[in-house]
Amino acid sequence: MKLIGLTGGIASGKSTVSRMLRDQQLPIIDADLIARQVVEPGRKANRLVRQHFGDDVFLPDGHLDRAKLGDIIFRDPQKRQVLNRCIHPYVKLEILKQAVLHWLKGADMVIFDVPLLLEAGLDKFMGTTVVVFCSDVLQLQRLIKRDGLSEEQANQRITAQMPMHEKVARADIVLDNSSDLPQLEIQVKNMVKKLRPSTVTWFLEYAGPPAAFAISVVAFKTYAPYLIRFVMNYVSPSPH
Repeated sequence: MKLIGLTGGIASGKSTVSRMLRDQQLPIIDADLIARQVVEPGRKANRLVRQHFGDDVFLPDGHLDRAKLGDIIFRDPQKRQVLNRCIHPYVKLEILKQAVLHWLKGADMVIFDVPLLLEAGLDKFMGTTVVVFCSDVLQLQRLIKRDGLSEEQANQRITAQMPMHEKVARADIVLDNSSDLPQLEIQVKNMVKKLRPSTVTWFLEYAGPPAAFAISVVAFKTYAPYLIRFVMNYVSPSPH
């Protein structure tokens, strides 16, 4: 199974690219969605966040008050690291579970939609790293408009991530989202054509290992009794 890491700066258009890939029936592992799920009431990560940040960052129903928590962690890098330690281990575990599930289903490629792919070092597990890019000015404008933030708040969120030029430098593929959606969609479709493995490649490189394992299990179950009988006869002492 080919692993494709998808990332980009905040408000660069990564989620738009993810939707385009989903429309092409590609399996998506959405780290943002997983991060929301692991902090739901009753989950261990939820309790850890409460333990470190107190009741003030929670709503009456037990869910996180994301706006209040965001104001805290984007002003204080140390508290942002504390939050990451509370949540990231559970996010990574769920990402792994979903990846294995897609592998067992025989997917030829899967998209890992992870905002902090590079920051978390997950890119080293990817076969291809894709970065969605736009200019700094456009990124700031889009973020202010999308989230209703002040310029100061928007800049805090942008500077909390790895600079865009560093992400681009580490990318295998860069999707330029500085123009309109039709242009972006053309780039996405061309990328999928380039990355999708052929049927033969999929079988040899991705379906081959589980198929070989299944054949080995069947062979073992079939021939194990004969092998055990042979070993027992070989090691049994000869009658005098």
